[in-house]
Amino acid sequence: MSLKSFFARQLAKYVVADTRQWASKPVEIQMKWMYKLIQQARNTDFGREHGFEEITNYIDFKKQVPIRDYEGLKFYIERIKEGNANVLWPGKPLYFAKTSGTTSGTKYIPISRESMPYHISGARNMLLHYIYHSGNAGFVDGKMIFLQGSPVLSEVAGIKTGRLSGIVAHYVPGYLQRNRMPSWATNCIEDWEQKVDAIVRETVKEDMRLISGIPPWIQMYFERLLQHTGKSTVGQVFPNFSLLVVGGVAFEPYVKVFEKLIGRQVDVLELYPASEGFIAYQDQPGSSDLLLLLNAGIFYEFIPADRFFEENPPRYHIGQVQTGVNYVLILNTNAGLWGYNIGDTIEFVSTNPYRIRVTGRIKHFISAFGEHVIGSEVEAAIKAAQQHHGGRVNEFTVAPQVAPPEGGLPYHEWWIEFDELPFDLDAFAKTIDQILQEKNVYYRDLIEGKILRPAVVRVLPKNSFNRYMKSIGKLGGQNKLPRLANDRKIADALVELTLQ
Repeated sequence: MSLKSFFARQLAKYVVADTRQWASKPVEIQMKWMYKLIQQARNTDFGREHGFEEITNYIDFKKQVPIRDYEGLKFYIERIKEGNANVLWPGKPLYFAKTSGTTSGTKYIPISRESMPYHISGARNMLLHYIYHSGNAGFVDGKMIFLQGSPVLSEVAGIKTGRLSGIVAHYVPGYLQRNRMPSWATNCIEDWEQKVDAIVRETVKEDMRLISGIPPWIQMYFERLLQHTGKSTVGQVFPNFSLLVVGGVAFEPYVKVFEKLIGRQVDVLELYPASEGFIAYQDQPGSSDLLLLLNAGIFYEFIPADRFFEENPPRYHIGQVQTGVNYVLILNTNAGLWGYNIGDTIEFVSTNPYRIRVTGRIKHFISAFGEHVIGSEVEAAIKAAQQHHGGRVNEFTVAPQVAPPEGGLPYHEWWIEFDELPFDLDAFAKTIDQILQEKNVYYRDLIEGKILRPAVVRVLPKNSFNRYMKSIGKLGGQNKLPRLANDRKIADALVELTLQ
């Protein structure tokens, strides 16, 4: 055992013990964060305008702090960008994390001195939990690759600004610098396709043991790697590769694709980082459930998704949630986001400790006919179809077809790019529809009531989704394809691409 592996195991014991301690008193920990955040921000512009001095309990908090999305907080963000301090949080942000919004254009998410350490410790602690439970610390002695955005930062009002993954690249601890790949110069390449090719050339001869990133971009790296080497599996290229770390989108639809690309079993860890804060990670090998980080600078609130669009929807703290309910996740952070709707929906699968699954996006759903189909439902349907009928799905998206050009009843249109076609495409589509009916009673009623016809599957050529993302300037980095849309913007763009 190397010295580095030995110390990793010792640190893992400490982190797991600390996690068990705060996880054993979830409400107490979360209420401490609520009071701490209020106390620290009481003299900011936002704190004075929202009566933080008058807040003594959670009921007061809900009265004083409204729910907002980015557009609702944009006024305050713009004031910070103009050079003002003490707006949402004391002083000025340490960084702005730039993200792409679907309705807000580019978003500038503040990261403070207080919040930055939690962005780093989240990923570190996930790996330490893995070491503790699996006993596998060998990956720390080999090379690790993190497919991420460029670490080159610009400035806005004197505040360093860039992608979250690029910001985090500046905080890789010294003891991992020799293990970390790609090189700084390669990481700074802006064009994603050029960057992936450079990463392949740089890593192909290395002892890669841990590979991390967003699934579609890891897939592109793996495919380019196999093209470059002529090997049939990634496992042949990297014999000591043992750990895959993924986040950003649901991994389930990629499982079969990655099994074929890698050629053997490797452990997979899922995490839930966001520019707004590090929210959850998989703390148990073999389970994709994510431990909600209750002691990491965030006071969480939860709104039942089926009531979110009411004028005054109910808001709950951690002690009031139930398993099996779809909630919209609301954040209050030590970077100055207050009542912030991050846009994600989650479901609790355990309350001792609090573990979650990400079920989708509150804005990414189909309800053109009142069905309100969500991400976890379509992902369950595509998984079942692959299990029953073979095939490997590379990527997919679903949109309503309200006025079919061929006439007849409207339907849900599934645009799927396969790595390998199923044995029977008609049966594949039928299973998708059956599972969706089982998961969503409203959808079933529409099918049985002859309001909708069963789902229609459209097969796309290889690389169609990459071409689409490239056409809108969002290929690579942290950009993700929406799996669901309540309009036909993506679907119609795919039609145009297939005609070219």
